[in-house]
Amino acid sequence: MDNIILIGMPGAGKSTMGVVLAKVAGMDFLDTDLIIQAREKRLLSEIIEEEGVDGFLAVEEEVNASLEAFRSVIATGGSVIYGHRAMEHLRSIGTVVYLRLSYDTIASRLLNIKGRGVVLKDGQTLRDLYEERQGLYERYAHVTVDEEGLGIEETVEKTLQALKMLLE
Repeated sequence: MDNIILIGMPGAGKSTMGVVLAKVAGMDFLDTDLIIQAREKRLLSEIIEEEGVDGFLAVEEEVNASLEAFRSVIATGGSVIYGHRAMEHLRSIGTVVYLRLSYDTIASRLLNIKGRGVVLKDGQTLRDLYEERQGLYERYAHVTVDEEGLGIEETVEKTLQALKMLLE
């Protein structure tokens, strides 16, 4: 298995679950949000504030489209799916896993949406964002893992089972 790329809404647990998945699978772990922050020497929220949504998305796409990784679990930012070039690259270097949760669960986890560097356009609500992104996550995913009601370990197990079935 090359890489496992995790996509999904902010609050879906990509980074948290990704670390555990990497340990269990004996792989490295990369968080593209941290790579962006290190490259830009700014927080995601600062990039969005200073460059605007489109500026942030351009930086995010560039980082993800040029990402080089081997045997890694890669947690992406929730907005990675807006970058077609980035998603085609990620699909070519690994298996893309969509971690799906209900809107209500996402909303309950995202109490401080601005502080997390979530890409919201002017006037856009979290529900608007959720509905806009669902189809994109599904389009780019090789496999979807419904993690509703599951803990981290259960989500890791369900993800490993889904990947195993995909490879058979």
